[in-house]
Amino acid sequence: MTPLRGSRRSLTHTSRALCLSLGLVAASVSAVAAQTQTMAVSRQKVTPDPLQESNLPRELRDLGWEQKIGAPVPQDLELVDHTGQTVRLGDLIGERPVLFAPVYYECPMLCSLVLDGVVRGLKPLAFQPGADFDVIALSFDPGESADMARVSRNTALARYGKDRADGEDRAAGWHFLTGDQQSIRAMMDAVGFRYRYEEETDEYAHAGGVVLLTPEGRISRYFYGVDYAPKDLRLGLVEASQNQLGSVVDQVLLFCFQYDPEIGKYSVLTLRIIQAAGVLTVLLLAGFVIRMLWAERRQTVTA
Repeated sequence: MTPLRGSRRSLTHTSRALCLSLGLVAASVSAVAAQTQTMAVSRQKVTPDPLQESNLPRELRDLGWEQKIGAPVPQDLELVDHTGQTVRLGDLIGERPVLFAPVYYECPMLCSLVLDGVVRGLKPLAFQPGADFDVIALSFDPGESADMARVSRNTALARYGKDRADGEDRAAGWHFLTGDQQSIRAMMDAVGFRYRYEEETDEYAHAGGVVLLTPEGRISRYFYGVDYAPKDLRLGLVEASQNQLGSVVDQVLLFCFQYDPEIGKYSVLTLRIIQAAGVLTVLLLAGFVIRMLWAERRQTVTA
């Protein structure tokens, strides 16, 4: 019986050691997570940099974006689509998230890059325009016509080149609009897009970027520049849809990635990864401890 008592004593010591290790791991994870959370919170603050702004040329200081996440857009605006028909903005919003692109169709460079970035970012996604989300481009030049909107729309559709899986018109969900000065200004002000007409060059000075709207017509996310990563657009669409789009994988990604308003992208959230790794470690150790205790009890019963 002596060897058996030694075996029991060994198992008991092992169990205690594992329990102690389990506690140490949990405490370590909590400490690191708390420290990381402090760092993460500080990164989420979006404050303008007065020094950086003062270093910009004067003509560029009033351009760019003013974030208005959560604010509504005016859905009663009357605009003109690519066929020349008058449409109400609210009739194009309400069922699905909307990717909104402020552009003007005769822009010599930047706006075509914005629209090309939209196409490149959306093309790899399984989500379908007209079924899962809509694309709305609105010219901020009141002098542009429906024909210009149609040409730009056809170019974007040709680059997109994907057929709808449900057999519906692949052009559904792509709305290229024009409007009068008052309607255009109301929409651009609502999304915080700042631009200016330059009489000397007969062109507009503006920044690049797109805005995600919820089905209710509220601003959800901003993506800046002319290059929109498919991952960012997908996660943004999932969030804008209030999780009506996407899969379990998307939920896992949203747990590990967080929208960073400073850069207009989704960044890895270190805190969440540490928490997930810590929980997994604790579960594995707990399972091992339970298994060892079960083996110890079984040996006791057998004895």
